[in-house]
Amino acid sequence: MFTGIIEERGEVVAVEPLPDAMRLTVAGPLVTSDAKHGDSIAVNGVCLTVVDVSAGAFTVDVVHETLLRSSLTKAHTGDQVNLERAMALGDRLGGHIVQGHVDGVAVFLSRDDAGVHKFELPKDLGRYIAEKGSITIDGVSLTVAAVDDETFSVALIPTTLDVTTLGRLQPNDVVNIEVDVLAKYVERLSGGLR
Repeated sequence: MFTGIIEERGEVVAVEPLPDAMRLTVAGPLVTSDAKHGDSIAVNGVCLTVVDVSAGAFTVDVVHETLLRSSLTKAHTGDQVNLERAMALGDRLGGHIVQGHVDGVAVFLSRDDAGVHKFELPKDLGRYIAEKGSITIDGVSLTVAAVDDETFSVALIPTTLDVTTLGRLQPNDVVNIEVDVLAKYVERLSGGLR
């Protein structure tokens, strides 16, 4: 479980293809300060299990299912990524409940002078996105500012733009999104009551 409050921006230092998977090594001195084998660290919003920690970097395996649903399939050495350690019991929930189970990807379209960032709305996920609801973009907990049939927007403050990868987005960049898990449970429960 995560909160969507990014702890640091890390860097991909190695990418190794595996059969139906990928092994990533990511430099992140803060998140590795207490990390050990088996811990969970979110990389651009994807919950991954640490398989090794060494000299301020950690290694994770990214399985086929995760590669299909996330932007990590395009990870390259030198890429900047958002990092967050799993929440500890008793921590403050500064963002919202984030599972690190990415639902899919969205395409960044544009930003305006007020910091409003517009994204293409994935058709299969649009029903879970509501104005003033929560969404996670590349691991960052955000509030939806607007949504229509084809797009959704979030307003980003300068601090978020500075300390996460979202300030570096260029049109047509692909980002990971996780919709609010509560919306998925409501849909499932209401469908089961018919």
